[in-house]
Amino acid sequence: MRGFGSVTCPPFFGMRRDHPWFLLSALGRVRAVPPLFGHIPGVAIGTVFENRAALAKAGVHRQLQAGISGGAKEGADSIVLSGGYPDDEDYGDLIVYTGHGGRRPGSRKHVEDQQLAGGNLALARSSDEGLPVRVVRGSEGDPAHSPERGYRYDGLYSVVRYWDERGRDGFRIWRFQLAALDVEPPVQGDAADEGAVSRRQVSTAQLVRRREVARALKELHDHRCQICGISIATPAGPYAEAAHIRPLGRPHDGPDELSNMLCLCPNHHVAFDSGALVIDEDFMVREVLSGLEIGRLSLVPRHVPHPAHLHYHRGVHHLGRPA
Repeated sequence: MRGFGSVTCPPFFGMRRDHPWFLLSALGRVRAVPPLFGHIPGVAIGTVFENRAALAKAGVHRQLQAGISGGAKEGADSIVLSGGYPDDEDYGDLIVYTGHGGRRPGSRKHVEDQQLAGGNLALARSSDEGLPVRVVRGSEGDPAHSPERGYRYDGLYSVVRYWDERGRDGFRIWRFQLAALDVEPPVQGDAADEGAVSRRQVSTAQLVRRREVARALKELHDHRCQICGISIATPAGPYAEAAHIRPLGRPHDGPDELSNMLCLCPNHHVAFDSGALVIDEDFMVREVLSGLEIGRLSLVPRHVPHPAHLHYHRGVHHLGRPA
């Protein structure tokens, strides 16, 4: 038996006990689970937890010590602000978060450069993939925005951007700007009506699901544009965008499904959404203004866009309405 903080557990296929997929269970043991993005069912914004073990048991933040929870491939699902890094900036709805690593053990002082790896890479992946991150504030954080005791769940944030710079100690640090999302249910005790709470919770669930579908699409195409074949290399890995063929919401009411999506580079995403490009019945991509065919859409067996959605897109941009 090997220890994990004050908890013991048997080996799990040789996986390290500090692996981000380990979660402290109600039985006092840890088990491996993939990241869960979005709100944790039954945990309202404003809920205060006595300690990190309680956070882990609830599934809000699964790490007993690390400030970032998640995986470099999957993305970060939660962070904790607890005053551990002097470069952190907390403005409430806006956070400038310092990545992990580079510090002397038991000290807040940096002694070496941080790397875009581990939790830092997970946050960068969340930024590139548009995944929501749960934010928890500890009592040792900025007094203006932190609880008086324990750890408080403060809702979902989006990782707007990330970059590296020289920190106060002269070493390279990774920085992440996070902005509060406007789809969370209200703080515990808020007198908002139940209908509003339900709508916000549904919006959050749809947001998370949409991003998961988009991630699956991009993985099917190895993050390569279906029109030009380009995959953009970023510090966090390959980048591509998911484009809906028939737009979501009124008046188009397109479904949020793989059959209604394309994996595109940013340039071709804009060109397709604006109607500069259309895709014919035989999956030939054509420029609308010149009428020139620029190549055939790349397809994979598990993702073939539905012809009805492509027909709708052509109709909207040829005639201003569906054909």
